[in-house]
Amino acid sequence: MSAETKLRAQIAANTRWAGTTDRAAATAKARQAAIDRFDKLVDPDGVLPPEERAKRAASARRAHMQKMALASAKARKGKRSKF
Repeated sequence: MSAETKLRAQIAANTRWAGTTDRAAATAKARQAAIDRFDKLVDPDGVLPPEERAKRAASARRAHMQKMALASAKARKGKRSKF
């Protein structure tokens, strides 16, 4: 990402949030979609009891975040070694 692209993205984000009174309400649909994604991933047929589905979905979310953290660490390490 170029410095200009990054700056434009930051300007857009700051402009967006400057005019938003309730951030939680503004992002509620996206957060629910993320939860639903993992629910469907662990129980595509909807046969598990809600408690079990929630436990498995939480584990799937944690695994996903850990995978992203690992990929991020590898990318940062690669950038450092190039300079």
